[in-house]
Amino acid sequence: QVHFVESGGGLVQIGGSLRLSCVASGLSFSSQQMSWFRQLPGKEREAIVDITSFGSSAIYDDSVKGRFIASRDNAKNTMYLQMNSLKPEDTAVYYCNALIPFAVWGQGTQVVVSS
Repeated sequence: QVHFVESGGGLVQIGGSLRLSCVASGLSFSSQQMSWFRQLPGKEREAIVDITSFGSSAIYDDSVKGRFIASRDNAKNTMYLQMNSLKPEDTAVYYCNALIPFAVWGQGTQVVVSS
């Protein structure tokens, strides 16, 4: 049974930072390419960064490139997203899943960026 638990979201000021965590279980985490997704208000959920199984390479969407940093700790079955220079446009629910997502999603973690 695949489970994802996202955490670390909250209310943050424009220009601030947050670090999100995702703990995965029920899968061979170390062998999976993983992604962070977000769902903006009124929009479809979409991937914003893909990271290889070893964490040696990551591909970022242009909307977050240069501001967000994805990483992973396979020993802890955990993936991270360091978010810097946050903008109101980053307000969304953030999720983690495999690059090709499993049908099961976590509850996500809400990020709200405002003044």
